[in-house]
This record gives sequence, C-alpha cells and structure tokens, in this order.
Amino acid sequence: MEEITDGVNSMNLGADSQKKNRIQVSNTKKPLFFYVNLAKRYMQQHNEVELSALGMAIATVVTVAEILKNNGLAVEKKIMTSTVDIRDDSRGRPVQKAKIEILLGKTANFDELMAADAEERDFGDEEQS
Repeated sequence: MEEITDGVNSMNLGADSQKKNRIQVSNTKKPLFFYVNLAKRYMQQHNEVELSALGMAIATVVTVAEILKNNGLAVEKKIMTSTVDIRDDSRGRPVQKAKIEILLGKTANFDELMAADAEERDFGDEEQS
C-alpha cells in the first residue's frame, strides 16, 4: 500500500497540479481540521478552493467540503470524478484509482463569518489570560 501512496505523491498531473488554490488531500497524513482550516485560508486568498483526492482519501475530501458547506462558508461550484492509472511497483502493473475534485466558492457572508470566528477566538484568549 505504501508503494501506491509513494506513486501518488510523486505523480505529475500535468499543468493542473500547479494550481495555487488546489489542496490534494491524503487520508493518512494530516487531521481532518487541518484541511478544513487550510481550505478556509485558500478561500480567503483566492475566493475558491479545489479539493482533490484519490482512493480512500475521497471520504476525507467529501467530509471537508460538507463541514465548510454546513458552516455556511462554502458553496459547491463543480464536482468532477474520474479514474486514474497508477503504477503499483509491488505488483508491476497499473492500478486504477478513483479520483474526485470538488471546487468550492465563498458564500456571500464568508468574510463576516470568518471575522466573527476570529473575534470569538480573540475573546476566548483574553478570558484565559
């Protein structure tokens, strides 16, 4: 399994892989809210974010997208699914992996919600001091 992960990590997806607002999600490397917070930051900078995942990480991407939508921060713009061939070195043959890409845009009140969230955090820090 690790060989597949290494293959995915070193895979070049062409010009699309250089997008500045794309997050390629792994289901093993980072906690879920790392991706949620990173997506919020990307939406602040670029007004939209593209979440991308292969195989078992697809569930993580869908969960991140749903958290952002349910909190009123994002709207779905586009969902793309496909399969990609990845060479599995242990078996010596290509393996097909499911792929998902979800494009999310900021909601109209995204900036207000983010400002309220920042205020709440600042207030909580003052109470602890």
